[in-house]
Amino acid sequence: MHRQLAHLRHVMSPLDLSVEELDKIMDLAADMEAKPEKYAHAAERLKLAALFYEPSTRTRLSFETAMLNLGGQVIGFHSATSSSATKGESVADTVRVAAQFADIVAMRHPKEGAPMVAASVSPVPVINAGDGGHQHPTQTLADLMTIRTCKGRLSDMTVGICGDLKFGRTVHSLISALVRYPNVKFVLISPEELQLPSYVKEDVLKANNIDYVEKIRLEEALPDLDILYMTRVQKERFFNEDDYVRMKDFYVLNREKLQAAKKDMYVLHPLPRVNEIAVDVDDDPRAAYFNQVYWGMYMRMALMYTLLELEVKEC
Repeated sequence: MHRQLAHLRHVMSPLDLSVEELDKIMDLAADMEAKPEKYAHAAERLKLAALFYEPSTRTRLSFETAMLNLGGQVIGFHSATSSSATKGESVADTVRVAAQFADIVAMRHPKEGAPMVAASVSPVPVINAGDGGHQHPTQTLADLMTIRTCKGRLSDMTVGICGDLKFGRTVHSLISALVRYPNVKFVLISPEELQLPSYVKEDVLKANNIDYVEKIRLEEALPDLDILYMTRVQKERFFNEDDYVRMKDFYVLNREKLQAAKKDMYVLHPLPRVNEIAVDVDDDPRAAYFNQVYWGMYMRMALMYTLLELEVKEC
């Protein structure tokens, strides 16, 4: 028997959470970080099914650690080859089976919309842990929490997004989330071949009257930015090896280039990085990409806590 939830909810996109809900989840994550012992048994005897059809390091480990920190347990698989997908089992059937054993599901899948299919049949909450080049909502939660922690706000800033804006699901999710905060402007930095898709420009930026400019050169954009969100050129999204090789070193942020940036501009990256951020940036106080990993785990704790409708007694 599944736990009886007052409201069964799934999270496929950051837009599935209102700004008020996002703020509450961020406040909860901050409390979890400050008082871990308070939440150490919140999910006791509950299980997370981590269904990862696509390789992942940070997201999978983050979800698993988040559930363990809540006192719960983790089951699942870390690649399609270790699941019955190799026998032709559908996503819908896999999630129906997993839900017999687990109380909540985190799914990563290379096909856009696969977690939505899972959510349509699942009797337990499903969290999209990344679907193709589409959405990656929990990475966006980590991004928002990192920006809020570094800058003290999520409004009144200029955000530069650099690299693969065409295939980057983290980029699409972050833009969709940030446009809901006041006075956020974007500088979109990419080669022409990897520009932000027109549907994101039309349906998200222009539809919300958001100021944005497109640039090719990172150096030209750096002095105006409050946040720089770097992304890697994703080899797995390219059909042509030659195109990937030509694009992969288009942007490299190093200590020398960073001198042109504001003293309080923070650098984020969803990771893994290849060589788009040089290691000589790592010890700069503005390098916030490992903080994203740190806050990502707490945000996943807070999200699962919220979807599972958990409560802890105040000491």
